[in-house]
Amino acid sequence: MTTATQTVLVGGPFYEDLELGQVFDSSPGVTLTAGAAAVHQAVLGDRLRLALDADLCDAVAGPGGQLAHPGLVCDIAIGQSTLVTGRVIANLFYRGLALRRAPRLGDTLRTTTEVVALRDNSVKPGRAPTGLAALRIRTVDQHDRPVLDFHRCAMLPLRGDGQLPGHRDDLDLIAAELPGELLAEAAAGLDLARYRELVPGGHGSSFEPGTRFVVECGETVGCAPELVRLTLNLAAAHSDPTSSGRGQRLVYGGHTIGVAFSQLTRALPNLVTVAGWRSCDHLAPVFEGDVLYSEITVEALSPVAGTEGVLVELSVQTAAVREQDRDGDGERVPVLDWRLVGVMAA
Repeated sequence: MTTATQTVLVGGPFYEDLELGQVFDSSPGVTLTAGAAAVHQAVLGDRLRLALDADLCDAVAGPGGQLAHPGLVCDIAIGQSTLVTGRVIANLFYRGLALRRAPRLGDTLRTTTEVVALRDNSVKPGRAPTGLAALRIRTVDQHDRPVLDFHRCAMLPLRGDGQLPGHRDDLDLIAAELPGELLAEAAAGLDLARYRELVPGGHGSSFEPGTRFVVECGETVGCAPELVRLTLNLAAAHSDPTSSGRGQRLVYGGHTIGVAFSQLTRALPNLVTVAGWRSCDHLAPVFEGDVLYSEITVEALSPVAGTEGVLVELSVQTAAVREQDRDGDGERVPVLDWRLVGVMAA
């Protein structure tokens, strides 16, 4: 007896498979655990106090469990969204990321990803055709309360050398606005006067707009596949060197952001939390073994009505020294342009 067989390729959609309005919602929910938080912190070395100090967290945020690091929350949501981008060639940007609430360890995150814009790339001689997919990512907790809402843009290949489908959406229209009242929600429920009382050192009122911090000690990128696996990231380019087109694995963009954030917390050790990202552009790829250096600029400060806190507009510029250049001229290649809004005690 002959049995019929079917071969199914597992790897995510190609660019021409995507349509406006498609929603991907079948990624597993992820419960935030102390183990996941420990691995995340070990890979990135972040020093955000409320995610490290349970007693301080109880005093400032109230009882209910340790706050999850906002970077871990974002990384899990991005990993869940890679149902769409398993074949990604490059991630170009993030826009308008709002942290609607601060999850605690023990909360469960569930994410839906919607295709909101598509644009063919110009075909270049000797290169396979590609297109850009703008995705809206919404994450909720186990009670369907909003946690995250943002856009990201991925470059995807076509199947073989097929004809581009003719998409011409304007990606410049992707929303990046974060209203002040939305950002102020990140300070709601935090006793920032108590934070200022318990934590020594400079707080928001210590800095002037234009203050620039240069983090002199670089950070070597390591454990890249481990962070990818921790966050359920399906992008082949981060785990399979034959998929990147460069003969080596690409470091997940959130890893670069996480290292930059750890350097930010060295410059501003009393940063309380993150309210949102206005924009985040990946300027060039990062590879394991690169050494990252960040410069942070305080661009503006504004009080949060009804609290003892301020919103701090920050610019983070990160550059990489490639492993092969360490013994040479040590050229620094810009890899990240990140604009975020933090919360500090006044």
